[in-house]
Amino acid sequence: MAGVTFEGVGKVYPDGTRAVAGLDLEVADGEFVVLVGPSGCGKTTALRMVAGLEEISEGTITIGDEVINDVLPQKRNIAMVFQNYALYPHMTVADNMGFGLRMRKLPSKEIRAKVEEIARVLRLTELLDRKPRVLSGGQRQRVAMGRAIVRNPQVLLMDEPLSNLDAKLRVQMRAEIARIQREIAATTIYVTHDQVEAMTMGDRVVVMRKGEVQQVDIPQSIYERPANLFVATFIGGLPMNLLRGALERDGEGFAVTIGGTRLPLSGHPALDPYAGSEIGIGVRPEQVQHGAAAPAAMWRLEGRVVATELLGSDLLVYLEVDAEPVLTAELIEVAADIDATSVDELREEAAQSRTPVVCRFEAVSGVKVDETITIAFSPERLHFFDLSSGLAIKA
Repeated sequence: MAGVTFEGVGKVYPDGTRAVAGLDLEVADGEFVVLVGPSGCGKTTALRMVAGLEEISEGTITIGDEVINDVLPQKRNIAMVFQNYALYPHMTVADNMGFGLRMRKLPSKEIRAKVEEIARVLRLTELLDRKPRVLSGGQRQRVAMGRAIVRNPQVLLMDEPLSNLDAKLRVQMRAEIARIQREIAATTIYVTHDQVEAMTMGDRVVVMRKGEVQQVDIPQSIYERPANLFVATFIGGLPMNLLRGALERDGEGFAVTIGGTRLPLSGHPALDPYAGSEIGIGVRPEQVQHGAAAPAAMWRLEGRVVATELLGSDLLVYLEVDAEPVLTAELIEVAADIDATSVDELREEAAQSRTPVVCRFEAVSGVKVDETITIAFSPERLHFFDLSSGLAIKA
């Protein structure tokens, strides 16, 4: 095994389109790193440059101690698992897994031993004599992984390997892939557009947008300390709620006015340069409480319930708050990437000074549509953003 290092790596296509710009990243030996971002962010292009399927326009990629820019794909000692498993239908599971080893002219006995060893890790031992057509989607996916890792590659590359599975099987296979990766200790770079996959599988997560890295960190740090507005809204099962507030000094602290509500804010010296201007204020849905039962020290806002979704023990509550929304050009682009129709909704909300807020309450809260309720959240759990740059204001 070996680590992978990207130094100033870029990819520019002949028509001038830049897919990746200045990618600097070190993937340690045995580490599981996930590249995540919306379609067209450059994550798959970065993976394909490691594999040798795309030429590198700028910078260098190193595997171990070897710069591989000009090394032929078949000589890079990497293995790749694609969205399409591409198993040979006429071959058994054992033959599919051992195909690459036969191409390398290894003895049949050695091939069988290697295939059986990896089959035990992948829990495929009972399926070795079966054909792909009788396997489930998850079993086919494991066979494709087995075919890749049986060669003992230095680096394992995975490009959206779960995208063809149904939702339930995807959840099962996330845990399975993470288990397999830990067991074989393979240096792994995994690409997905699904941020839940990224946050549940990776040792570290690389968030990308428009060919550039937005943040690299362990999953929990990215969730709790997003580097900018894009990461804040992209990462999380539900996007972070964003409110626009006017910041002013108030004695030794500050006050923030959201809509017509003035709220006290103590401490936070990093906000000093922003006094007298507007800032973005973020709060995660699970950190918003029903005001009726919240401690007195929490901030409070009123909102009208426009929809609810019952999720077993939880109730998602969608409100509209009378306040200016955070609507930057970047966030409009991000919304367009995810759902073009949502852009019109964002602009309509901005024109009417309405901000959508999502809360995760207990199902027993009994909140109803069209009801006006008070929500509360702790000032200590808030995130602050510079509206001109989109960057987080770090404490």
